[in-house]
Amino acid sequence: MFPALLTAAAYAWRILVVGALVYAVFSVLGRFHEITVAVFLGLVITAMLRPVTDLLERFLPRPLAVAVTLLGSIVLALGVLALVGGAVAGERAGLDREFRAGVDRIELWLQRPPFRLNPAALTDVQSRIGQFLSSHRSTLISTAVSGAGRLVEVLTVFALALFSSVFFIHSGDRQWGWFCDQLPPAARERVMTGGRAAWRTFTGYTHGIVLVAAINAILVGVALFVLGVPLALPLALLEFFAAFIPLIGSPIALAVAAVVALAAKGPLIAAMVVALIVIIGQIEGHLLHPIVMSWAVRLHPVVVAFSVIGGAVAAGVMGAVVAVPLVSVLWSVHQALRPAGEPGPPRNPAPDGGRES
Repeated sequence: MFPALLTAAAYAWRILVVGALVYAVFSVLGRFHEITVAVFLGLVITAMLRPVTDLLERFLPRPLAVAVTLLGSIVLALGVLALVGGAVAGERAGLDREFRAGVDRIELWLQRPPFRLNPAALTDVQSRIGQFLSSHRSTLISTAVSGAGRLVEVLTVFALALFSSVFFIHSGDRQWGWFCDQLPPAARERVMTGGRAAWRTFTGYTHGIVLVAAINAILVGVALFVLGVPLALPLALLEFFAAFIPLIGSPIALAVAAVVALAAKGPLIAAMVVALIVIIGQIEGHLLHPIVMSWAVRLHPVVVAFSVIGGAVAAGVMGAVVAVPLVSVLWSVHQALRPAGEPGPPRNPAPDGGRES
Protein backbone atom coordinates (compact mmCIF):
# COMPACT_ATOMS: atom_id res chain seq x y z
CA MET A 1 0.00 0.00 0.00
CA PHE A 2 2.66 2.51 1.03
CA PRO A 3 5.03 1.73 -1.89
CA ALA A 4 2.12 2.37 -4.26
CA LEU A 5 1.43 5.74 -2.59
CA LEU A 6 5.11 6.67 -2.79
CA THR A 7 5.20 5.79 -6.49
CA ALA A 8 2.00 7.77 -7.15
CA ALA A 9 3.38 10.75 -5.23
CA ALA A 10 6.66 10.61 -7.18
CA TYR A 11 4.79 10.68 -10.48
CA ALA A 12 2.35 13.32 -9.22
CA TRP A 13 4.93 15.96 -8.32
CA ARG A 14 6.78 15.38 -11.61
CA ILE A 15 3.52 15.83 -13.54
CA LEU A 16 2.81 19.03 -11.56
CA VAL A 17 6.27 20.40 -12.39
CA VAL A 18 5.89 19.59 -16.08
CA GLY A 19 2.38 21.08 -16.10
CA ALA A 20 3.61 24.27 -14.44
CA LEU A 21 6.45 24.54 -16.97
CA VAL A 22 4.07 24.05 -19.91
CA TYR A 23 1.67 26.62 -18.45
CA ALA A 24 4.51 29.12 -18.00
CA VAL A 25 5.73 28.61 -21.58
CA PHE A 26 2.25 29.10 -23.04
CA SER A 27 1.65 32.13 -20.80
CA VAL A 28 4.82 33.77 -22.15
CA LEU A 29 3.88 32.88 -25.72
CA GLY A 30 0.38 34.27 -25.16
CA ARG A 31 1.76 37.48 -23.69
CA PHE A 32 3.90 38.00 -26.80
CA HIS A 33 1.52 36.31 -29.22
CA GLU A 34 2.29 38.72 -32.07
CA ILE A 35 5.96 37.66 -32.00
CA THR A 36 4.97 34.00 -31.68
CA VAL A 37 2.65 34.20 -34.69
CA ALA A 38 5.26 36.11 -36.70
CA VAL A 39 7.93 33.48 -36.01
CA PHE A 40 5.52 30.69 -36.93
CA LEU A 41 4.58 32.41 -40.20
CA GLY A 42 8.26 33.03 -40.86
CA LEU A 43 8.94 29.31 -40.48
CA VAL A 44 6.04 28.50 -42.83
CA ILE A 45 7.44 30.90 -45.45
CA THR A 46 10.88 29.36 -44.98
CA ALA A 47 9.56 25.82 -45.40
CA MET A 48 7.82 26.82 -48.64
CA LEU A 49 10.50 29.03 -50.22
CA ARG A 50 13.81 27.55 -49.09
CA PRO A 51 13.75 24.76 -51.74
CA VAL A 52 13.23 27.42 -54.42
CA THR A 53 16.13 29.45 -53.02
CA ASP A 54 18.38 26.37 -52.96
CA LEU A 55 17.53 25.78 -56.61
CA LEU A 56 18.26 29.39 -57.60
CA GLU A 57 21.53 29.28 -55.66
CA ARG A 58 22.95 27.08 -58.41
CA PHE A 59 22.84 30.10 -60.74
CA LEU A 60 22.86 33.11 -58.37
CA PRO A 61 24.63 34.17 -55.17
CA ARG A 62 22.72 33.15 -52.03
CA PRO A 63 21.58 36.68 -51.03
CA LEU A 64 20.35 37.42 -54.55
CA ALA A 65 18.55 34.04 -54.69
CA VAL A 66 16.75 34.87 -51.43
CA ALA A 67 15.73 38.30 -52.74
CA VAL A 68 14.46 36.93 -56.05
CA THR A 69 12.47 34.19 -54.31
CA LEU A 70 10.80 36.52 -51.80
CA LEU A 71 10.05 39.29 -54.31
CA GLY A 72 8.65 36.80 -56.80
CA SER A 73 6.42 35.27 -54.11
CA ILE A 74 5.14 38.70 -53.04
CA VAL A 75 4.36 39.65 -56.65
CA LEU A 76 2.55 36.33 -57.15
CA ALA A 77 0.46 36.77 -53.98
CA LEU A 78 -0.45 40.36 -54.87
CA GLY A 79 -1.37 39.24 -58.38
CA VAL A 80 -3.75 36.60 -57.03
CA LEU A 81 -5.37 39.12 -54.69
CA ALA A 82 -5.72 41.64 -57.53
CA LEU A 83 -7.32 38.94 -59.69
CA VAL A 84 -9.81 38.10 -56.95
CA GLY A 85 -10.58 41.78 -56.34
CA GLY A 86 -11.11 42.36 -60.06
CA ALA A 87 -13.46 39.37 -60.26
CA VAL A 88 -15.54 40.68 -57.34
CA ALA A 89 -15.65 44.21 -58.78
CA GLY A 90 -16.64 42.92 -62.21
CA GLU A 91 -19.53 40.86 -60.82
CA ARG A 92 -20.75 43.47 -58.36
CA ALA A 93 -23.68 44.86 -60.38
CA GLY A 94 -24.90 41.44 -61.45
CA LEU A 95 -24.46 40.06 -57.93
CA ASP A 96 -26.65 42.78 -56.48
CA ARG A 97 -29.48 41.85 -58.85
CA GLU A 98 -29.01 38.11 -58.33
CA PHE A 99 -29.00 38.41 -54.55
CA ARG A 100 -32.13 40.56 -54.53
CA ALA A 101 -33.91 38.09 -56.80
CA GLY A 102 -32.54 35.22 -54.72
CA VAL A 103 -33.88 36.67 -51.49
CA ASP A 104 -37.31 37.03 -53.13
CA ARG A 105 -37.14 33.39 -54.30
CA ILE A 106 -36.23 32.23 -50.79
CA GLU A 107 -39.17 34.15 -49.33
CA LEU A 108 -41.58 32.55 -51.83
CA TRP A 109 -40.04 29.14 -51.13
CA LEU A 110 -40.55 29.56 -47.38
CA GLN A 111 -44.17 30.58 -47.93
CA ARG A 112 -44.94 27.35 -49.79
CA PRO A 113 -45.34 23.83 -48.34
CA PRO A 114 -43.91 22.36 -46.19
CA PHE A 115 -42.84 25.56 -44.36
CA ARG A 116 -45.92 27.77 -44.99
CA LEU A 117 -44.40 30.78 -43.22
CA ASN A 118 -46.55 33.88 -42.93
CA PRO A 119 -45.31 36.67 -45.28
CA ALA A 120 -45.93 39.15 -42.47
CA ALA A 121 -43.46 37.26 -40.29
CA LEU A 122 -40.73 37.58 -42.93
CA THR A 123 -41.45 41.29 -43.31
CA ASP A 124 -41.30 41.67 -39.54
CA VAL A 125 -37.89 39.96 -39.43
CA GLN A 126 -36.54 42.36 -42.07
CA SER A 127 -37.86 45.37 -40.18
CA ARG A 128 -36.38 44.11 -36.92
CA ILE A 129 -32.98 43.68 -38.58
CA GLY A 130 -33.18 47.25 -39.90
CA GLN A 131 -34.12 48.57 -36.46
CA PHE A 132 -31.27 46.65 -34.85
CA LEU A 133 -28.75 48.11 -37.29
CA SER A 134 -30.10 51.62 -36.77
CA SER A 135 -30.06 51.40 -32.97
CA HIS A 136 -26.57 49.86 -32.84
CA ARG A 137 -24.98 52.09 -35.45
CA SER A 138 -22.45 53.55 -33.02
CA THR A 139 -21.43 50.08 -31.88
CA LEU A 140 -20.96 48.94 -35.46
CA ILE A 141 -18.86 52.02 -36.26
CA SER A 142 -16.63 51.47 -33.20
CA THR A 143 -16.25 47.80 -34.19
CA ALA A 144 -15.19 48.86 -37.68
CA VAL A 145 -12.65 51.30 -36.23
CA SER A 146 -11.22 48.62 -33.93
CA GLY A 147 -11.12 46.31 -36.94
CA ALA A 148 -8.99 48.86 -38.76
CA GLY A 149 -6.59 48.88 -35.83
CA ARG A 150 -6.58 45.09 -35.93
CA LEU A 151 -5.67 45.26 -39.60
CA VAL A 152 -2.62 47.36 -38.76
CA GLU A 153 -1.61 44.74 -36.18
CA VAL A 154 -2.00 41.95 -38.74
CA LEU A 155 0.10 43.82 -41.29
CA THR A 156 2.78 44.37 -38.64
CA VAL A 157 2.86 40.65 -37.85
CA PHE A 158 3.18 39.80 -41.56
CA ALA A 159 6.00 42.33 -41.97
CA LEU A 160 7.87 40.82 -39.00
CA ALA A 161 7.26 37.32 -40.39
CA LEU A 162 8.66 38.33 -43.77
CA PHE A 163 11.67 39.98 -42.10
CA SER A 164 12.35 36.82 -40.08
CA SER A 165 11.98 34.56 -43.10
CA VAL A 166 14.74 36.45 -44.92
CA PHE A 167 17.29 35.33 -42.32
CA PHE A 168 15.75 31.88 -41.87
CA ILE A 169 15.99 31.19 -45.60
CA HIS A 170 19.44 32.68 -45.98
CA SER A 171 21.20 31.05 -43.02
CA GLY A 172 18.72 29.25 -40.79
CA ASP A 173 20.93 26.16 -40.52
CA ARG A 174 23.84 28.25 -39.27
CA GLN A 175 21.59 29.97 -36.73
CA TRP A 176 20.42 26.60 -35.40
CA GLY A 177 24.01 25.35 -35.26
CA TRP A 178 25.04 28.44 -33.26
CA PHE A 179 22.16 27.84 -30.81
CA CYS A 180 23.16 24.21 -30.30
CA ASP A 181 26.79 25.23 -29.71
CA GLN A 182 25.67 27.26 -26.68
CA LEU A 183 24.23 24.14 -24.99
CA PRO A 184 26.14 21.77 -22.71
CA PRO A 185 28.00 19.07 -24.69
CA ALA A 186 25.88 16.31 -23.09
CA ALA A 187 22.64 17.76 -24.49
CA ARG A 188 23.97 19.13 -27.77
CA GLU A 189 23.65 15.95 -29.84
CA ARG A 190 20.12 15.19 -28.65
CA VAL A 191 18.96 18.73 -29.36
CA MET A 192 20.51 18.56 -32.84
CA THR A 193 18.74 15.25 -33.51
CA GLY A 194 15.41 16.53 -32.22
CA GLY A 195 15.73 19.75 -34.21
CA ARG A 196 16.43 17.90 -37.45
CA ALA A 197 13.41 15.65 -36.89
CA ALA A 198 11.21 18.63 -36.01
CA TRP A 199 12.19 20.62 -39.10
CA ARG A 200 11.80 17.60 -41.37
CA THR A 201 8.28 17.00 -40.05
CA PHE A 202 7.31 20.68 -40.13
CA THR A 203 8.54 21.05 -43.71
CA GLY A 204 6.73 17.90 -44.82
CA TYR A 205 3.52 18.97 -43.11
CA THR A 206 3.68 22.47 -44.59
CA HIS A 207 4.27 21.22 -48.13
CA GLY A 208 1.54 18.62 -47.74
CA ILE A 209 -1.13 20.91 -46.32
CA VAL A 210 -0.46 23.56 -49.00
CA LEU A 211 -0.82 20.93 -51.73
CA VAL A 212 -4.04 19.59 -50.18
CA ALA A 213 -5.42 23.12 -49.84
CA ALA A 214 -4.56 23.92 -53.47
CA ILE A 215 -6.25 20.74 -54.75
CA ASN A 216 -9.34 21.48 -52.62
CA ALA A 217 -9.49 25.05 -53.92
CA ILE A 218 -9.22 23.91 -57.54
CA LEU A 219 -11.98 21.31 -57.08
CA VAL A 220 -14.25 23.84 -55.37
CA GLY A 221 -13.57 26.57 -57.92
CA VAL A 222 -14.28 24.30 -60.89
CA ALA A 223 -17.43 22.87 -59.29
CA LEU A 224 -18.83 26.30 -58.38
CA PHE A 225 -18.02 27.62 -61.86
CA VAL A 226 -19.81 24.67 -63.51
CA LEU A 227 -22.83 25.17 -61.23
CA GLY A 228 -22.92 28.86 -62.11
CA VAL A 229 -22.46 30.06 -58.52
CA PRO A 230 -21.21 33.67 -58.42
CA LEU A 231 -17.92 34.59 -56.71
CA ALA A 232 -16.45 31.19 -57.63
CA LEU A 233 -12.86 32.51 -57.55
CA PRO A 234 -13.10 34.27 -54.14
CA LEU A 235 -14.90 31.25 -52.66
CA ALA A 236 -12.15 28.97 -54.00
CA LEU A 237 -9.55 31.23 -52.34
CA LEU A 238 -11.55 31.05 -49.10
CA GLU A 239 -11.48 27.25 -49.38
CA PHE A 240 -7.69 27.35 -49.85
CA PHE A 241 -7.12 29.23 -46.60
CA ALA A 242 -9.80 27.30 -44.70
CA ALA A 243 -8.13 23.98 -45.58
CA PHE A 244 -5.26 24.91 -43.23
CA ILE A 245 -7.63 24.11 -40.34
CA PRO A 246 -8.01 20.31 -40.56
CA LEU A 247 -11.43 18.65 -40.35
CA ILE A 248 -13.50 21.83 -39.85
CA GLY A 249 -12.02 24.44 -42.19
CA SER A 250 -13.29 23.09 -45.51
CA PRO A 251 -16.89 22.46 -44.33
CA ILE A 252 -17.10 26.03 -42.98
CA ALA A 253 -15.84 27.52 -46.26
CA LEU A 254 -18.22 25.36 -48.31
CA ALA A 255 -21.09 26.31 -45.99
CA VAL A 256 -20.45 29.94 -46.96
CA ALA A 257 -20.51 28.85 -50.62
CA ALA A 258 -23.82 27.07 -49.99
CA VAL A 259 -25.34 30.26 -48.56
CA VAL A 260 -24.18 32.24 -51.60
CA ALA A 261 -25.60 29.55 -53.90
CA LEU A 262 -28.92 29.59 -52.02
CA ALA A 263 -29.26 33.36 -52.36
CA ALA A 264 -28.12 33.52 -55.99
CA LYS A 265 -29.28 30.27 -57.57
CA GLY A 266 -31.93 28.76 -55.34
CA PRO A 267 -32.32 25.63 -53.19
CA LEU A 268 -31.40 23.07 -55.87
CA ILE A 269 -27.93 24.51 -56.56
CA ALA A 270 -27.42 25.04 -52.82
CA ALA A 271 -28.22 21.36 -52.23
CA MET A 272 -25.61 20.45 -54.86
CA VAL A 273 -23.04 22.59 -53.04
CA VAL A 274 -23.93 20.79 -49.78
CA ALA A 275 -23.36 17.49 -51.58
CA LEU A 276 -20.03 18.94 -52.69
CA ILE A 277 -19.10 19.40 -49.01
CA VAL A 278 -19.55 15.67 -48.42
CA ILE A 279 -17.69 14.63 -51.59
CA ILE A 280 -14.67 16.89 -51.01
CA GLY A 281 -14.56 15.83 -47.36
CA GLN A 282 -14.33 12.19 -48.46
CA ILE A 283 -11.66 12.96 -51.06
CA GLU A 284 -9.62 14.96 -48.56
CA GLY A 285 -9.91 12.44 -45.72
CA HIS A 286 -9.48 9.19 -47.64
CA LEU A 287 -7.33 10.15 -50.62
CA LEU A 288 -5.42 13.41 -50.31
CA HIS A 289 -4.27 13.21 -46.69
CA PRO A 290 -3.15 9.53 -46.79
CA ILE A 291 -1.23 10.06 -50.06
CA VAL A 292 0.04 13.64 -49.92
CA MET A 293 0.86 13.69 -46.20
CA SER A 294 2.69 10.35 -46.23
CA TRP A 295 6.11 11.99 -45.77
CA ALA A 296 5.02 13.86 -42.65
CA VAL A 297 4.08 12.36 -39.30
CA ARG A 298 0.50 11.13 -39.53
CA LEU A 299 -1.75 11.45 -36.52
CA HIS A 300 -4.90 9.56 -35.66
CA PRO A 301 -8.09 11.49 -36.58
CA VAL A 302 -9.08 11.61 -32.90
CA VAL A 303 -5.74 13.25 -32.03
CA VAL A 304 -6.22 15.73 -34.89
CA ALA A 305 -9.74 16.58 -33.71
CA PHE A 306 -8.71 17.15 -30.09
CA SER A 307 -5.66 19.14 -31.23
CA VAL A 308 -7.75 21.46 -33.41
CA ILE A 309 -10.40 21.99 -30.73
CA GLY A 310 -7.82 22.52 -28.00
CA GLY A 311 -5.87 24.97 -30.15
CA ALA A 312 -9.05 26.89 -31.00
CA VAL A 313 -10.03 27.11 -27.32
CA ALA A 314 -6.55 28.26 -26.31
CA ALA A 315 -5.78 30.73 -29.11
CA GLY A 316 -8.72 31.05 -31.49
CA VAL A 317 -8.29 30.54 -35.22
CA MET A 318 -4.51 30.78 -35.09
CA GLY A 319 -4.42 28.13 -32.39
CA ALA A 320 -6.49 25.80 -34.56
CA VAL A 321 -4.03 26.32 -37.43
CA VAL A 322 -0.91 25.78 -35.30
CA ALA A 323 -2.19 22.86 -33.19
CA VAL A 324 -1.77 19.98 -35.65
CA PRO A 325 1.75 20.86 -36.89
CA LEU A 326 2.81 21.47 -33.28
CA VAL A 327 1.56 18.06 -32.15
CA SER A 328 3.15 16.45 -35.22
CA VAL A 329 6.50 18.07 -34.48
CA LEU A 330 6.42 17.03 -30.82
CA TRP A 331 5.58 13.46 -31.77
CA SER A 332 8.39 13.30 -34.34
CA VAL A 333 10.88 14.63 -31.77
CA HIS A 334 9.70 11.97 -29.32
CA GLN A 335 10.19 9.31 -31.98
CA ALA A 336 13.66 10.59 -32.88
CA LEU A 337 14.86 10.73 -29.26
CA ARG A 338 13.47 7.34 -28.23
CA PRO A 339 16.27 5.00 -27.06
CA ALA A 340 17.32 2.49 -29.69
CA GLY A 341 16.24 -0.53 -27.63
CA GLU A 342 12.78 0.80 -26.82
CA PRO A 343 10.03 -0.71 -28.99
CA GLY A 344 8.03 1.66 -31.16
CA PRO A 345 4.26 1.89 -31.41
CA PRO A 346 2.33 -0.90 -33.12
CA ARG A 347 1.98 -0.61 -36.88
CA ASN A 348 -1.56 -1.99 -37.00
CA PRO A 349 -3.94 -0.47 -39.54
CA ALA A 350 -5.55 2.73 -38.30
CA PRO A 351 -9.36 2.92 -38.07
CA ASP A 352 -9.47 5.12 -41.17
CA GLY A 353 -7.66 2.50 -43.24
CA GLY A 354 -4.31 4.33 -43.23
CA ARG A 355 -1.09 3.64 -41.37
CA GLU A 356 -0.50 4.88 -37.87
CA SER A 357 2.61 6.90 -37.18
